[in-house]
Amino acid sequence: MNIMLPDFRVRQRDYLLEISRALTRELDLDKLLERILTISMEMLAGQAGLIALRKETQGWQINVSKGLPQAFLRFIEPQLAQIPEFEDPQDVELNMVNRIFAELTQATTMGRLSSFALPLITGPRVVGVIIIFRGYAAFTENDRAVLSNFANQAAIAVKNAQLYTQVNNDRQRMDALIDVAADGILILKPDLSVERVNSAFSFIAGGRPADYQGLPHSQVIQWQNPPEGQTLETAVANGWPLTSHATLYVEGDLKRKGSPIPIPVGISYAPLLSPDGSLLNVITTVRDITRFRQADELKSTFISVVSHELKTPVALIKGYVSTLRREDARWDRKVVNESLQVIEEEADRLAEYIENLLDASRMQASGFNLNFTDVQLSDLIQHTVNRLQTQTSKHTLVVDIPQALPVIQADEVRINQVLSNLINNSIKYAPGGEVRVRAVQKGQDIIICVSDEGPGINPNDAPHIFDRFYRSPDAILNTKGAGLGLYLTKEIVSGHGGEIWVDTEEGKGARICFCLPVNRN
Repeated sequence: MNIMLPDFRVRQRDYLLEISRALTRELDLDKLLERILTISMEMLAGQAGLIALRKETQGWQINVSKGLPQAFLRFIEPQLAQIPEFEDPQDVELNMVNRIFAELTQATTMGRLSSFALPLITGPRVVGVIIIFRGYAAFTENDRAVLSNFANQAAIAVKNAQLYTQVNNDRQRMDALIDVAADGILILKPDLSVERVNSAFSFIAGGRPADYQGLPHSQVIQWQNPPEGQTLETAVANGWPLTSHATLYVEGDLKRKGSPIPIPVGISYAPLLSPDGSLLNVITTVRDITRFRQADELKSTFISVVSHELKTPVALIKGYVSTLRREDARWDRKVVNESLQVIEEEADRLAEYIENLLDASRMQASGFNLNFTDVQLSDLIQHTVNRLQTQTSKHTLVVDIPQALPVIQADEVRINQVLSNLINNSIKYAPGGEVRVRAVQKGQDIIICVSDEGPGINPNDAPHIFDRFYRSPDAILNTKGAGLGLYLTKEIVSGHGGEIWVDTEEGKGARICFCLPVNRN
């Protein structure tokens, strides 16, 4: 025995050296715990063992075990959850762990095994515990001393591995957030070269994320024209950033890789500073502001169109009323009637503009409220044509329905509005001739087309004629209107589950068609 003891202690010393080396190399927590338990069992000639760690929110959990049946582990894990966290963990908490396991070992093995537990302590709290089981002899103070030295090193290793796992999880979480962000993100180094770029930015700027890696910011962010706001390079040259809250914003048209058409973007730069104030990174977010730019343009168009189109009838009404009220003149009945007719027509036009604006506003807010009833389209078309024929003497309105049409579910008032808009457009833009309304059933749809013998629709205008406030250059010069009629027409047809389109044979008259489903699901 005296001969074997020095050799055994040499082996214990070698184990301590080995684990010290392993601690500096292994950061995978599961592998590290496996290695710690294996060495602990070898050092104390244990027959079985386990390592349990305390989770921040889940309490004690067994992370690794050897030589223990699953039934035993399932039995003892709930007992670990009963261990509270004491102010003096090295004494009080360890005593409770040892007591619990001594009782469990005694009860479950009928005294054939004894257990010994040592805590893994870092700082003021126990982060885990090593428990070794053996049956040939009770654990001695020498065993406690040997395992204590080992446990101190193991606790540091466990804490490092946990920190590494946490940092790695945080990095993966941050990577996921950056990759799924809808805005483009650039992470710049202190020298303003690109450290990282996400997929959203490469989609905005063209190319692939790898194309921008390591490039200077000035090569990645290139402006078509001088932007609104101070560029990053200019700001840095002027001493930016002075504080961690010194964000920078610039807006302009960004050149795109492989495309001659720039894209409007807004870019925010936020500095990331070290505790001593050194610049670590510049976090750059790039947002496609095309829709905001379009909204601004639409707002400007709206103000321009509405102010012009509302001002004209108001001016005419005021002019005729002022003329009729002159006390120095007496008007014959014919002049009065003609003036009143103009006033009535302009008042109707003003009311139509206002109603269209209200419809457009309601549609943007919550869509149309459609009142579906049984509608006989043949009768509705004929009635609308008869009513509008009285408003023009230069055009002949023709109804062309070659077959009987079925009754459909539709909002009769709104479909009448669609037909009126299309026929009125033909009357407005065609100098004369025939305006034909044709309706046929094809399969489960009824197709209605309104055609005229006017100049037709310019193919360049065709993609935009259903947009809000859009009016072609020729229309702006030659006719009145707010550019809402066809927009509302499209929304009404869409609300019925149908579609609307335009034929673009310029010079052969305009032809706009829409379809409505026979059976509304």
